Amino acid sequence: MRKFLGLSAYLACASLGPNALAQAGTSGKPPIDYTILHAQVILDHLGFSPGILDGRDGQSLTAALKGFQTSRGMTPSGKLDTSTLKALAPYASLRPVRKLTLDAETLKGPYVNPIPKDPEKQAKLPSLGYTRPLEKLAEMFHTTPEVLVELNPGGRAIGPGAEFVFPNALPASRDYPADIKPEWRATLTMLNVEAKVPEADHLVVDKSEKVLKVFDKQDRLVAQFNATMGSEHDPLPIGTWKIYGADTNPKFHYNPKLFWDARKGSDPAMLPPGPNGPVGVVWLDLSKEHYGIHGTPEPQLIGRTESHGCIRLTNWDAARLALMVKPGTKAVFQE
Repeated sequence: MRKFLGLSAYLACASLGPNALAQAGTSGKPPIDYTILHAQVILDHLGFSPGILDGRDGQSLTAALKGFQTSRGMTPSGKLDTSTLKALAPYASLRPVRKLTLDAETLKGPYVNPIPKDPEKQAKLPSLGYTRPLEKLAEMFHTTPEVLVELNPGGRAIGPGAEFVFPNALPASRDYPADIKPEWRATLTMLNVEAKVPEADHLVVDKSEKVLKVFDKQDRLVAQFNATMGSEHDPLPIGTWKIYGADTNPKFHYNPKLFWDARKGSDPAMLPPGPNGPVGVVWLDLSKEHYGIHGTPEPQLIGRTESHGCIRLTNWDAARLALMVKPGTKAVFQE
């Protein structure tokens, strides 16, 4: 990416100081590249999700760039090249990071730590909430705890009144539909989900590209999300289905008979709701029995692991998609 920094000062984060590009991570990863982070932030705002906002290249960013390029009538190279930088330039006022002051409401739980792995033990918990404030803050700003630590070196304590730097995931609007449930409104607000989204006419889940594409009535690509879909044991059900409806902040009925890797002797269990539940913050029910589109407690693994056949998105992407669809929306699953 170094060659593009000189071509696009409008995408660089000069205001962060001379050491902004030299903050190496602790896990052997390259340092955060603020040109990449800026592009990720813009793509995230536009609905072409790059996955976690981490300032690094990879398959999720490549897929997001291809989607954005396709939506603009460009050759889908998946590269942050000169023409793509120019196409992103009108949105450069969306700065890559924001310094924000934490308050008590932002840090409010409930927190559950540790979360047991056994579903029968999980069923006894009041919720499957975040394990700690750092995890909640990371999901709020569409990233990981590790990235937040990189952005804020020095080990400062998390608490009301503390200032921290976050990827700029703040939405342009929180004007959510007036008829949604208060607890769902609170979840959308907490996850910084954009309220002004295009209406989906149909979805395409593409196995080869590992993405979920959203099209409008004119068959234009208007949004795209990285996705995990199926496995050898539970392959993606190729075909045309419909979305029956959305279950927000859902409980999850764990039925071991539907899981090939369930522990022998496991009993069915009703797991409480929460962002760390198996289906995250929302379940979009499909006309294919036992299948849905849903969130996940591990956003960094989207597109990199397997699922039990369902389509898994980050919690913030699943929530955004839920605002785009309605009962009857067509969903095409293809190889």
